[in-house]
Amino acid sequence: MDETQRDEEAQIRALLDQWMAATRAGRVEEVLALVAEDAVFLMASRGPMDKAEFARLSRAQAGAGAPTIDGHSEIAEIQLALPWAFIWTRLRVRVTPPGGATMERAGHTLTVLSKATGRWQIARDANMLAPVSG
Repeated sequence: MDETQRDEEAQIRALLDQWMAATRAGRVEEVLALVAEDAVFLMASRGPMDKAEFARLSRAQAGAGAPTIDGHSEIAEIQLALPWAFIWTRLRVRVTPPGGATMERAGHTLTVLSKATGRWQIARDANMLAPVSG
């Protein structure tokens, strides 16, 4: 792996770390800045979601009375095909509503990133998390 590839991978790892930290802290606008305008999110439990819908749902879960979200993501693979990158991760997320029971989901994600204006952004994300049984 050459220095350029190492630098690109480091930027991608930093983006994922920033995503997780901003999500934990409830910084919705910071999360949204990491998402391309034409992004599409795919989940088994519903149809495709664009950035506008993702933003609306994220903002609705933020602020006073918001659930606590915590998680851990482990990158299993990064492939570069500039200006694109593909990553798959193992992800575990715990969501605890105020006064409610914690819900936990785990599984894999496959994410396509695009590099525009010198920075990586999430372009497509397939989230295949399933409930974790007690």
